[in-house]
Amino acid sequence: MAIQLSVTVRNARINAIETAVGTSPKLRIFSLAQPANCAASSTGTMLCELALPSDWAGAAASGASALAGTWTGTAAATGTAAHYRLFDTAGTTCHQQGSVGQGSGDLSLDNTSIVSGQTVNITTWTTTDGNA
Repeated sequence: MAIQLSVTVRNARINAIETAVGTSPKLRIFSLAQPANCAASSTGTMLCELALPSDWAGAAASGASALAGTWTGTAAATGTAAHYRLFDTAGTTCHQQGSVGQGSGDLSLDNTSIVSGQTVNITTWTTTDGNA
C-alpha cells in the first residue's frame, strides 16, 4: 500500500517550494527537449527569461499551487518553446523544470512560436503534489 498524505501536508510541501526557490526567481523558456533533471545543464536555445514577481506562486489549496501575478517577458531569440526551467533569483540553480505548450504542458504560453522581441505571456502554471 502506498503512503498517503493529508491535504494540509500536501499544501505545506507545495508552499515550501516558493520559500526554497526565493523571491523574484528567473523563469527561462527553451527550445528542444528538457534535460534529464534539474541538475543537468540546460539544453536548447534560451528563448526568453522572465523575472517573476516577488510573490510568484499562489497559496496552495487541495495540494496544488498556481501562478500568482503577471508572468511576462520579452523574447531574446526565435524558436519553438518546448520546456521551461525555474531558477533562483541569481539564475544559478535550477529548482524545477517541465514541458511548455499552448493550452497544454506543465506551463502554458499564449504562443509557443516565439520570435525575438515579442512579448511572451504565461497563461497557466500549476504545481501539484502527489500522494493524494
